[in-house]
Amino acid sequence: MSAPERRLRVLLVSHYYPPHVGGIENVVREEARHLAARGVEVTVLTSGERGGVHEEDGVRVVRVAAWNGAERAGVPFPVLAPTVLPTALRWARWADVVHLHDCLYLTSWTAGLAAVLTRTPHLLTQHVAMVQHPSALVRGVQRAVYAVAGRALLRRARRVITLNASVADFVRGHGARPERAVHLANGVDCELFRPAGAAERARARARFGLPADRNLVLFVGRLVPKKGYDLLLAAHDPADGYDLVLAGDGDAQALAGRPGVHHLGALPAAEVAELYRACDVFALPSTAEGFPLTVQEAMASGLPVVTTDDPGYAPYRLDDSRAMLVPRRPDALRGALARLAADRPLRERMGRTAREHATTAFAWEEHVSALVEYYRQARPAEAG
Repeated sequence: MSAPERRLRVLLVSHYYPPHVGGIENVVREEARHLAARGVEVTVLTSGERGGVHEEDGVRVVRVAAWNGAERAGVPFPVLAPTVLPTALRWARWADVVHLHDCLYLTSWTAGLAAVLTRTPHLLTQHVAMVQHPSALVRGVQRAVYAVAGRALLRRARRVITLNASVADFVRGHGARPERAVHLANGVDCELFRPAGAAERARARARFGLPADRNLVLFVGRLVPKKGYDLLLAAHDPADGYDLVLAGDGDAQALAGRPGVHHLGALPAAEVAELYRACDVFALPSTAEGFPLTVQEAMASGLPVVTTDDPGYAPYRLDDSRAMLVPRRPDALRGALARLAADRPLRERMGRTAREHATTAFAWEEHVSALVEYYRQARPAEAG
């Protein structure tokens, strides 16, 4: 009688992980949870204020102590303690496959090196291309990282997973082998992110202290220029029939004293899900993002979406029945948002279509099935 096959072991690597709030960390947590539910043995390597190991939802989370001061200046880049290398080596040696999330961060560089030293195959999900940060120094550092560490990680990866066509072009231009690059949409929890009836919407508005009698346009994301919150502020006029609601951390001084603008700060995922149900429209005029997870969450919540007219989004088939794709200009945003605020039947029709699309195109089951197959293809034949 043959021995049973050992469970697949996967090391997921992310610069942040919840409770830190952000898109990549939410994706990694959901990947980890769904992989564990499939019987995969999952360890997450990430940063934290303090180092340590704990388990949650059947997932082992290994945190390396890090300094995170740069995030206060709008640069989410944790600087890890020297223990990151021996920690990465230990868990890369344990794993059958190392799955890196984004090649810009120290966690990925170190875990990628550990994968080389332990001869463990790695995959890489690249979430974004170059971010056009207002600082020339930050842009220069990005270019240097992608040209050196990024190119090495992309070149060696058994699979490079991208979220839109622009990022796919970016990774091929930085060393990814074309035959190893694949498109795979992030998943969304369509039970957590769901539409609300009138009574539930009213309760959610009361909970967040939002007006009961105004159309509400929601923005979720860090208050940084690449997310486009400043464009929404420039486009907003209360006379157009809506208030603007922003959920995210960052410098909120630009929001102070603005009529019809409500800033709620950073919120955990469950509260963000409730906030979607409190609002009428979702707007995110971001740039240089793979395909924003918040757009997927808003669609699953049954909200009409106004977002950037980015040709990279072509694989998602976002025609005008599901979303309004507009240029990143205040006048274009104002026209789209004023139109939606004035046309309830249009909002409801777009919201229904968006929800239908999300429940089929963004299913976690399909996402995780694809990942498991990529892991098995990458795992050495003798690792049974």
